[in-house]
Amino acid sequence: MNMIEIENALDEIRPTLQEDGGDVEIVSFNDESGTLTVRFLGHCAGCPFAKLTLKQGIERTIKQRLPGIVAVEMIE
Repeated sequence: MNMIEIENALDEIRPTLQEDGGDVEIVSFNDESGTLTVRFLGHCAGCPFAKLTLKQGIERTIKQRLPGIVAVEMIE
């Protein structure tokens, strides 16, 4: 799995986040565990709905596009 593929998948979600003044960036990807770590930016950082956005939006979309990703986690 390469970062360009992950960025392209995130680009599907970014417009929605950017409408609310936020964004998301890749922190790391662990090939062995299939775990993608991201950080929310702007208004998304600290938003009370961040976990819902992470699981229902980002993780679901990423896993559909890139089956090698098993989980998406966020850090502050």
